Amino acid sequence: MRIRSAQSVLSVVLVMAGAAPSAAQQASACAGGVHEEEASGFVVLPQDRLFCPLLADPKEPRTFVSYLQGEFRTLAEPAGATGGIGSVGLGDSFGLFRWGGPQPGDGLQIDIAGSIFAQFDLGAPSLDLINADYIVGVPITYQRGRTGLRLRLYHQSSHLGDEYILRPAPLERENLSFESLEAILSQEIGPLRAYGGGELFVRREPDTLGSSLLHAGVELRSFDVGGVKLVVGVDMKSTDEQDWSPAWSGRAGIELARAARSGHPLRLIHLLLEVYDGPSPYGQFFQDDIRYIGFGVHFGL
Repeated sequence: MRIRSAQSVLSVVLVMAGAAPSAAQQASACAGGVHEEEASGFVVLPQDRLFCPLLADPKEPRTFVSYLQGEFRTLAEPAGATGGIGSVGLGDSFGLFRWGGPQPGDGLQIDIAGSIFAQFDLGAPSLDLINADYIVGVPITYQRGRTGLRLRLYHQSSHLGDEYILRPAPLERENLSFESLEAILSQEIGPLRAYGGGELFVRREPDTLGSSLLHAGVELRSFDVGGVKLVVGVDMKSTDEQDWSPAWSGRAGIELARAARSGHPLRLIHLLLEVYDGPSPYGQFFQDDIRYIGFGVHFGL
């Protein structure tokens, strides 16, 4: 019954993508823009992306470094203690093909994207690596004005750090890996962006991992003042494996944009306050509930 519910969500997302409202004729407010020479027609190896990354999703492919303070249970000793965690990500998306639409920023694009998410125990003498998640996927994105769609087939594998495994009572290691099919539809209305969709896990190990996931969120961006915007995002994920108990992620701060030259997209830096409460997004700790607050610096388009 739960799998059929997630399949219904994905079906609705695909149907809605073909019914863009009149607001979709306006350009996206959150995207950095596309190169003016690549805005229409067929482009091989395009330089930028169509679908705006999700601001508050902790597993969105991006490059960042964050300091987190909170309750991680199995990530700290003794269990239940409060500890500081360094969270880093290395992520990028490489455009393969784009079919540009009638308006700049419209079209269909196929990318290959990869990312690494790692967490380090800042209280350990050697800053022990705790967990690392490796993700690679093929996103197919569509943008028409202020309406966007992302379909993505991706693989994730997760691994405990060597120093963590050598601890007296480490978490029992799981051979954790899966492939998932994701569909996310986003719509902008003024400064507000809402998105929703879900995932179906087509293969998973161990089988205690969930088979379906619901995903939704909302973002708010202020007007640009001298290349600076205020940004706020809230992201929610819920899986059948956790009896649909939601994981909430929030980020708020400022977006700094470096002026583009020769029609190239903006370079962005985000300075963000980060909060999280719910089932852990860190692969080897997927059965734990965690909460944290922290600060991060994020880089990208």
